[in-house]
Amino acid sequence: MNTKFNNDLREFYDFLGKQQRELGEYFSIVENVQYDKSIEAFVDDFLHSIELTCNKENRVALLSRLINLRDEQMVQALEKEGKDAIFITQAKEMAYLWVKDFYLKRHEKLLDFCQSKTLFNPFYRRLLQGVHEVGVAMSTWQSAWNEHIINTINTLLEIEFNKDEEAIASMLKEKKLYDPDTFGNDGDRSYSVLQKVQDGYEAKSYALFFAQEVLHVVSILEKLIADLTLLDEPDTQQKEPYIGYLKALKEAFGEKDRSRLIERWANVDRVWMCVTSPLQIGHPLEYYEDHYKKAVALEWDVRVSNPQTKEATLTYERICYMFEKLFDDSGFSSLHVKKNVLANLARVQLYIGRPALFYGAEFNGLFSAQVVPNDEVVTQELGKKIFAFSDNILDSLRAKPFLKIHQEVFGKEFMDKERELVFHKSDIWHKVYEVTTIGHEFGHILWMDGDTETLMNKSGVFKNIEEFKATTGGLVAFYMQEDDALKEYVFADTIKRAVGLIAWMKTGEVEPYYCEGLIHLAGLFESGVLSFDGKLHIDQSLQKYEALKAWYLKTYSELSKHYLAKEDAKAFLNRFAVKKGDFYLPLKDDIKRFVSYYWDLHQRIGRDVDESVKRKEWLCKQFQ
Repeated sequence: MNTKFNNDLREFYDFLGKQQRELGEYFSIVENVQYDKSIEAFVDDFLHSIELTCNKENRVALLSRLINLRDEQMVQALEKEGKDAIFITQAKEMAYLWVKDFYLKRHEKLLDFCQSKTLFNPFYRRLLQGVHEVGVAMSTWQSAWNEHIINTINTLLEIEFNKDEEAIASMLKEKKLYDPDTFGNDGDRSYSVLQKVQDGYEAKSYALFFAQEVLHVVSILEKLIADLTLLDEPDTQQKEPYIGYLKALKEAFGEKDRSRLIERWANVDRVWMCVTSPLQIGHPLEYYEDHYKKAVALEWDVRVSNPQTKEATLTYERICYMFEKLFDDSGFSSLHVKKNVLANLARVQLYIGRPALFYGAEFNGLFSAQVVPNDEVVTQELGKKIFAFSDNILDSLRAKPFLKIHQEVFGKEFMDKERELVFHKSDIWHKVYEVTTIGHEFGHILWMDGDTETLMNKSGVFKNIEEFKATTGGLVAFYMQEDDALKEYVFADTIKRAVGLIAWMKTGEVEPYYCEGLIHLAGLFESGVLSFDGKLHIDQSLQKYEALKAWYLKTYSELSKHYLAKEDAKAFLNRFAVKKGDFYLPLKDDIKRFVSYYWDLHQRIGRDVDESVKRKEWLCKQFQ
């Protein structure tokens, strides 16, 4: 890469950071500081449109929807004011459209900035503009996707099968409604949707069911490919990989034959792995939203690498050491799994940076990090990409108002240490992020064979242990080769994550993370780190740290054997939590009481700003 490209990349990245920090300043309207009245009016106008009271708590909820792209707090605010399920569904769609309009305008400003500053070469500028055009189309399509799959079909399935996930999974398998994978077996994801017919359901590819939406996307891709073909790309030598990738996307989106969908999208992943530029175009990859058929969501984005970030080689080395040791101790003879996992780890492409442009399903939530592709056949051929957005996460933590619930649950001393880390010790914070978040993404790669997910997902709950497996892989790798300077911070992060995930109890698309939290809580209570008698008590002594570490080492070792044996994920999950009605609850009574306490507290004061401490004071100290 030449000097101009590197300089342009730095200017582009700096502008993204400036945009993100300016967005964080929107939170000032709920703090006792001077703020832009137009921002308050912008938020209050939308509160009026969904019939919510214009108070501080509801503004926090709407700002969380706008800035953090999560709707749980907004839903809770609507429930608190007595809105019914139909109204809330409509309000969620209105919020999606509100957020979509807001970010499309921001993305246009970013593109205008690139044009006015003539950042990058003409090939890249046309590429970015084309990504935006596709994104606008996919963002419109997202409303139809969500209405049909989430609000209509999945609701019908839940009514017909009384929310029995196993029964739904069994029906889909029996009726051959899962998309077939490369080998003709039931795939672990779908690029098709269910349609209700007289005697049950049938499945149709996106290209058939969403015909107009797909035609629109494909036509934009065709025009983009034609334009890029005429332009040179001398700076990164990535013209052919990009064009190959866009052509594969066009073919995959347009595929009507359901038997070829997974293979088409596997080819997208294959050519995507050849794109190694700092500007990465994401595509439909994840399937958290659709619990049943695992329909892949309409993700579309550009992620940009920080030109000044070093690679996380220490975490990679820790992960490899831990995996080899536990595998050798496991007694399993499936050496091809060991060989493939180590090869996949070695081939990881790591991109640490920020989201630049994002669309569609991502207006309902961005990732803090991601490891992809999910297709294990492709992974065994080419490895994976890991994306980590640490700068965005740190900016977000510094921007959020301090909330009463954190002081109430964790106490002032615990929260002051957290704030000291976030505002004053950014170097250490990034190292902790590397252990916990980048370690989590590496952790997803471990113990996986080509058919692991399909075999372990017989009850439809594989994802509900996979997130725990990922996080704990990063933690156990750290425990086996500890850095004393980070121990207390990793310890505190584990506690805060486990407790905080309770807030997602009733948010279906992130149920795997909520379940992860319940398993962490089992370890935290069993080791004596946490106890509850109407108030949460936290013991962060070295003795309790060592007890928790021992629990993780034992539990993760058992989990790794569960994966190597490819046993049903439900058998492991049910050691810690079972589904009661609409959501999971812990098995142990003391943990169950705490979860109930935290959930009730979250509903009552989860949006209340803590007036006893000022975020601005911590922010000012940061620069003294």
